[in-house]
This record gives sequence, structure tokens and C-alpha cells, in this order.
Amino acid sequence: MAMKKGFKNKTRHKLRKNIKEKGKISITRYMNEFKKGDKVSIKIDSSVNKGMPHPNYHGKTGVVVEKAGECYKTKIRDKNKEKILIVHPIHLNRL
Repeated sequence: MAMKKGFKNKTRHKLRKNIKEKGKISITRYMNEFKKGDKVSIKIDSSVNKGMPHPNYHGKTGVVVEKAGECYKTKIRDKNKEKILIVHPIHLNRL
């Protein structure tokens, strides 16, 4: 049988949570505010699918470009290219 190539393919260990992080997410994580030019790191919270970037970008560092609805446009460097990702604030941590 052919292997499936879904969005969360081969992420069993990458998206796993620690035992202390399991459970409900605090409301402050949803209400996180970032300003233009803030440095952020992308840390995917696997319990929330909304606004989740591709798992390739887990652990990358970027800069907030602008707000897009509830999410933020974040500029990162992927090898030699600059890319803009639209990420929900739950998946972003301020540096």
C-alpha cells in the first residue's frame, strides 16, 4: 500500500507535547499581541489546528510583518529564500 503524504506526516515526535503541557490552553495564549518588527519563534501547538504552519517551520525564528485577521504574517528565512507565513498567535512565542 502506498504511503500517505498528509499534512502531519512523520511528525509523531516533532509535535508531541510534554506531560506538563497537556490539557487546556490558557486564554492568554489566544490573546497574545505582537507588534510589527517583533522577533518570534514558531512553536507549533499540536492541539490547535487553526492557523498552524507546516511542521517544516517548527522551531524557526522570524519577524512579524503585519496582522492578518486573527493571525500574523511572519517573515522567515528558509535556506536562501525569505518566506511569509500566516500563523496564529498560539503557535508563536516572543523572543
